[in-house]
Amino acid sequence: MVAVSANTPLSLVQDVYKKLPGNVAVARERLGRPLTLTEKILFNHLADPRGQAVERGRSYADFHPDRVAMQDATAQMALLQFMTAGLPTTAVPSTVHCDHLIMAKVGARIDMGVAIDTNKEVYDFLRSVSAKYGIGFWGPGSGIIHQVVLEHYAFPGGMMIGTDSHTPNAGGLGMVAIGVGGADAVDVMTGFPFNVRWPKVIGVRLTGSLSGWSSPKDVILEVARILTVQGGTGAIVEYFGPGADTISATGKATICNMGAEIGATCSVFGYDEMMARYLRATGRADIAAAADSVRAELRPDEGATYDRVVEIDLSTLAPMINGPHSPDRAHRVGAEVGAAAASGGWPVEISAALIGSCTNSSYEDLTRVASIARQAAAAGLRAKTELLITPGSEQIRATIERDGILADLEAIGATVLANACGPCIGQWDRPASVTGKANTIVNSFNRNFPKRNDGSANTLSFVTSPDTVLALALAGRLDFNPLVDTLTAPDGSSVRLNAPVGEVLPAKGYDAGQNTFTAPPADGSGVVVEVSPTSDRLQLLEPFPRGMGKITFACLC
Repeated sequence: MVAVSANTPLSLVQDVYKKLPGNVAVARERLGRPLTLTEKILFNHLADPRGQAVERGRSYADFHPDRVAMQDATAQMALLQFMTAGLPTTAVPSTVHCDHLIMAKVGARIDMGVAIDTNKEVYDFLRSVSAKYGIGFWGPGSGIIHQVVLEHYAFPGGMMIGTDSHTPNAGGLGMVAIGVGGADAVDVMTGFPFNVRWPKVIGVRLTGSLSGWSSPKDVILEVARILTVQGGTGAIVEYFGPGADTISATGKATICNMGAEIGATCSVFGYDEMMARYLRATGRADIAAAADSVRAELRPDEGATYDRVVEIDLSTLAPMINGPHSPDRAHRVGAEVGAAAASGGWPVEISAALIGSCTNSSYEDLTRVASIARQAAAAGLRAKTELLITPGSEQIRATIERDGILADLEAIGATVLANACGPCIGQWDRPASVTGKANTIVNSFNRNFPKRNDGSANTLSFVTSPDTVLALALAGRLDFNPLVDTLTAPDGSSVRLNAPVGEVLPAKGYDAGQNTFTAPPADGSGVVVEVSPTSDRLQLLEPFPRGMGKITFACLC
């Protein structure tokens, strides 16, 4: 097995690319037509490219992914199960990311301290079992699994599985990345193939380019409007066309991340210069060079066939806000969502505004938001509601602190939370005085079904871009339209916000911040896995004894 480090080694990428041209040729021969990028990547990871059935939506196929990533909540059972296999190490490079167990309440420092104390036995188990079986361990504070994977492990043309539904975030770097359950992860970590139905392929052809208040988040909110929460089921969504190449790698990741909300297996973009720039900026120039050498096979063929094609002109896309209760309940910002609120009886006053999560916490996202915050501060404006910021990773946090972006946001009243999932997944401790009655929140997260963010069915959650979240936080109202409406400054003057301006990549490079990664030892055989026999959270599993014979299952109907 390839040694696990804080980055995908070049040798692993080269092995994938070495097979790619030959397997693509096999695919063209078997299918007799131009190929989608999805088909190229899948054929390159098939256990038997020449022999397996590959009928879209029908055939089941065995794949060999390049790596596995697990978040701390789902990793517990997966690793307890893996331990019963009796193997010395995992069969593929694997990592654990501690991001799900940190409750947001006060702010980053205090919340992190409480989480480390409360979850000590879980973190000790994950750290020790990772060391024993050759697994990389990203401790609490590292950041959200998907952001860390994008920064360190994702690469064009690769295939990975992750024990979290938003694993497709890595599609922003041209990777087929699929969210799975713990049992699938255990199969791959023990050397068995990953078996899944061959997906359909939905093409989204992008033309034009984004401008003004429109952002990559609006692309996926529009796709959700068109396809609904079921339209991508059993399919991989592949974005292509001239507009796709105008979107940054992290913007592509935002779009792929939320493919889960339309039921898609995963989403992916073809390799382009935006991805190459991001790889170089994150210390992976060698991988960018390797990808350049097979660039043609990391993009769809001209004339590739899709099961359905959706056309979106980015130049005409307006800012959107989707919700409540479903990410495909789409509205344009301003009067349209205001009318829906009046009809539905939804509160228009906003109780909280939240920016970040794995979906929207890139450097580009936060510099765009900071450009709005600076305008507000210059006019003496502050957020009219609770404003919470979640950096996606320690690298993002350290970089935006160095570049003054955190200070810009704190100047208008923002509270910075820990580098973790927090309110996006329900790890948000809010007072009953707020959640005990109908209240409206706006966020740049992904899901917005009832109880998702704070456990309260009274909270009506709306998903939109980070830019729009901040504009609405400054207005304090759901029906504010930053394109045409004005804010009233303390001196009584009217303030019209200029469209946000961001930086795709930091001019000074990324600041890695604190080192939160622990590489496994070369030989973990002597490591003792830490599980207390009296624990009420963890219990070691025993494998079934050999020769148990036939097991009979009965069903009482």
